[in-house]
Parts: sequence; C-alpha cells; structure tokens
Amino acid sequence: MEDGMQRFKADFFKALAHPLRIRILELLVDGEKSVNEIQSCLEKDGSAVSQQLSVLRAKNIVYGTKDGKKVYYSLRDPMIIELLEVARTIFNNHLINTISRLEEMTVSENNDVDL
Repeated sequence: MEDGMQRFKADFFKALAHPLRIRILELLVDGEKSVNEIQSCLEKDGSAVSQQLSVLRAKNIVYGTKDGKKVYYSLRDPMIIELLEVARTIFNNHLINTISRLEEMTVSENNDVDL
C-alpha cells in the first residue's frame, strides 16, 4: 500500500513538472477558463496548451466541460490551490535564504578587504 501511495505522489508531481502546466493551474485558480482564454493569457499556440492540458486531464488534475464548441477547464481538486501556495512559500523561503547567504558573503569579502 505504501508503494502505491509513493507511486501516486511521484506520478502526480511528474504531471506538475512543467512550467506551462503550472502556469495553466495558476490561471485556473481564479476559476474555469476556456481553452481560448488560457491560450490568450499564456500567449502560447493552441497545440502547446492542448498538449499540456491533455497531461493534466490524464492525471485528473483538471477537467473539461463542453459548452457548444468551447471547452472550459477547471481544477478537479481545490487543494491544488493550497499546493501552489505552499510551493510559492517554499520558493520565497529559498530566495530569502539565498539572499541572506549572498549578504553574508559580501560582508565577509568586505571585511577581508579592510584587513
């Protein structure tokens, strides 16, 4: 059972492992969007967006509903919003840590020059 959960997590994160797919999810945080709206917001051609939506659909991360000729996409699970927020927080923490280290190195270099 444990192996099944780990495999699910690995497959889930693989499905998220593309900048365009992450950007699509970020757009869908605000609510459902048509394929044309997604393409317009991302300034990407239809085939690139369709390919990435297909991956997200296959992993049940998003779902599409047809309305005439248009397909509207939504997040399947609202927890994705929290996951994206956590990822942003982790990124910010890494950024703060990197800036702090750079500042420490700069201070250290400046102290070495003063000797």
